[in-house]
Amino acid sequence: MGKPAGYWVNKIRTSFKGGSSSSKSLDEGSASGSRKNDSKHSKNQKTEGSNKNGEGGGASQAESGRKVMIVVDTTSQSKNALQWALTHCVQDEDNVTLLHVTKTPIGQAVDETQRERNSRAHEQVHPLKNFCQLKKPNVKTEIVVVETAEEKGKTIVEESRKQGAGVLVLGQRKRTSKWRVIWKWRAKGGMGGGVVEYCIHNSDCMAIAVRKKSNNGGYLITTKRHKDFWLLA
Repeated sequence: MGKPAGYWVNKIRTSFKGGSSSSKSLDEGSASGSRKNDSKHSKNQKTEGSNKNGEGGGASQAESGRKVMIVVDTTSQSKNALQWALTHCVQDEDNVTLLHVTKTPIGQAVDETQRERNSRAHEQVHPLKNFCQLKKPNVKTEIVVVETAEEKGKTIVEESRKQGAGVLVLGQRKRTSKWRVIWKWRAKGGMGGGVVEYCIHNSDCMAIAVRKKSNNGGYLITTKRHKDFWLLA
């Protein structure tokens, strides 16, 4: 006999919150099992800034929860993923890292230095940090900007390992039928899919792709074992 739909909804919701041990089988890098991994790496954080209440006794607080890494940019998909994560994934004892990946300019005259480009990138995503602090005032939030000439997906996976992330959240665009055919063909040929697919299948921690279903509410969630699982807002 198969499990009722309500069983899987509760199981997935629990895993996102880092709940009981029964949810650890959801993915290889379950949200609950990743707390231990976060405590080993929390001292090696590369930060732009954090809440003032994280100073002083912040070290012990940082090691008590997970590090939830959310990939951000200026797109609506990124903002939707951030909003979902703050509502359904992040808890007060967790730490949030907003990761913004930029490409190194190549083959053209560049007037800006890397420091200037990083400063501009911080300014672009800083409103998202303010949004986090508004929604989760007790959660320590930081911005990490990485400039790279490598593939974005590879950079995100490497940075999540370096930062000791327990959960990785990414926004996802709506797939067209033509795109699905191309992606399946590329996957069969061993070429891999896009950035989101690469992160889901190569991340050490639990990687979650989030797409807002419609204006009526609800999100489509994709992990290594669940594809386009619909959760109400």
